[in-house]
Amino acid sequence: MNAIVAVDMNWGIGYNGVQTIVVPEDRKYFGQMTAGGVVIVGRKTFEGIPGPLPNRKNIVLTRDEAYTATGAFVARSVDDVLAEVAGDDPNRVFVIGGEEVYRLFLPMCRFAYVTKIEAAPRSDAYFPDLDAMPDWTHESCEPGVASSECGVDYSVHVYANSRVVEETS
Repeated sequence: MNAIVAVDMNWGIGYNGVQTIVVPEDRKYFGQMTAGGVVIVGRKTFEGIPGPLPNRKNIVLTRDEAYTATGAFVARSVDDVLAEVAGDDPNRVFVIGGEEVYRLFLPMCRFAYVTKIEAAPRSDAYFPDLDAMPDWTHESCEPGVASSECGVDYSVHVYANSRVVEETS
């Protein structure tokens, strides 16, 4: 499995349950990367999008025993999620947030696709700083570009989790 995320300069991903900066080109990249795959999302993040993401198997993780989500599989635990994705291509499984879900699954992720946005808005939710984590190595970076639609610079980085890469090699 993999993680995919857009972060600000402080690894912030949101404020008051909302993504702080939306780069339209990053949304397109996200769509291309996850299309035809599986997305794992927390309940709060899922409720912040307009419904299940099309052309993807949606898995919503929640502790709420009564929660239902039309068009998505509702998981009550990490084990439920892992059982649900057991038959899926792990290269096509993506953890997409929020903060708590990233923290739960990041140790199991082989790669993290990180769009770094050159801005520092107020945030109260964060993705772990992979640059400071010894098991994660920076593999590649697409040159930074200016977003034509929202005017912020951003770049796309790929990180590899050496523990998971070693285990699957």
